[in-house]
Amino acid sequence: MTRRRQDPNVCGVTAAIAVIDGKWKTTLLWQLESGPRRPGELRRQLPGLTEKVLTEALREMEADGLVHREVYDVLPPKTVYSLTAFGRELAEALAPLSDWGHRRLEKLAEATRPAS
Repeated sequence: MTRRRQDPNVCGVTAAIAVIDGKWKTTLLWQLESGPRRPGELRRQLPGLTEKVLTEALREMEADGLVHREVYDVLPPKTVYSLTAFGRELAEALAPLSDWGHRRLEKLAEATRPAS
């Protein structure tokens, strides 16, 4: 985590959440789990994500060691992002949290269904 101050007294969960903080980072992590992507592909798959926000999020994720940015020396320039081993490790760690979130959404949906 290059842009954040590291404090050894911070809870590990807090440190992990700091890396995925923001509206788009977990979604980008999820998209990149299935393989390398170009920025344009990511934008098309995520309506509402602006180019500026995408660039900022990918740069932060790169600085945190989650993604690798590969720039090819061709015209027009080609850039591809992929998960690093550290990023894949984070995605695996988040899988149980994702499962819990889906169970929570199911409970909320059940609570709002009218009784028959």
